[in-house]
Amino acid sequence: MKKLILIALAAVLAACGQSPKGSGREKLAGAGATFPLPYYNLAFKTYRDSVPAEVSYGGIGSGGGIRSLKDRIVDFAGSDAYLTDAEMAAMPDSVIHIPTCMGAVVMAYNLPGVEKLKLTGELVADIYLGKITRWNDARIRGINPGVQLPDLEIHPVYRSDGSGTTFVFSDYLTKVSPAWKETIGAGKSLEWPAGLAAKGNPGISGTVSQTEGAVGYIGSEYAFAQHISYASLQNKAGRFIDPTLESISQRPRATCRPTRVA
Repeated sequence: MKKLILIALAAVLAACGQSPKGSGREKLAGAGATFPLPYYNLAFKTYRDSVPAEVSYGGIGSGGGIRSLKDRIVDFAGSDAYLTDAEMAAMPDSVIHIPTCMGAVVMAYNLPGVEKLKLTGELVADIYLGKITRWNDARIRGINPGVQLPDLEIHPVYRSDGSGTTFVFSDYLTKVSPAWKETIGAGKSLEWPAGLAAKGNPGISGTVSQTEGAVGYIGSEYAFAQHISYASLQNKAGRFIDPTLESISQRPRATCRPTRVA
């Protein structure tokens, strides 16, 4: 990934049909990805304050949002990953993908006394594969000269729910780790060989914050808002990039699949 650990493009999947009405105000209900939840909370509140409409959104994970859309429980669903052709075909109504916001997925960690940490994609993959189990592993120490890494067990934290953030994270690992691509692959729900399970970005954030030695992938906004330490990741050019608002917004060639209408 260029200049970023990962980029997640949150998409709203809007179902065709009339929204329910009540008390003279249009109402829309949505659910899905927790990655864009902070943004949606602010955006929908601002929208409610300016027009006679109410928009509600529940952060239940991309997988839950897509299921709710399929079951016609909600009018739209937030997802960090586009629906597959099979998922599109299973929908009871036509569905469109609309890009809404962008952010980074960062590697948050809990290592008291370690203020700066560098990681590579291959190291992250091997941590989640269970091949690297302690923070003072020679490979981690090798790219962090001068950092006093403790002889402490690594606790990788992953999403227990169907997650677009998991798709973004695992898709990245398939590009930087042949071992990951061959054994785990990319997807919203995976068979994790090691680690602790947590639900949603808030769940991973909380688990990392409360577990010494933990590391987990979360939306950058959660790390920034909760002051959770996060690692710099090596890019293709060999540089270690800090995920900051500046580096996230300066991504030069963000790509987007064209909108599809079933």
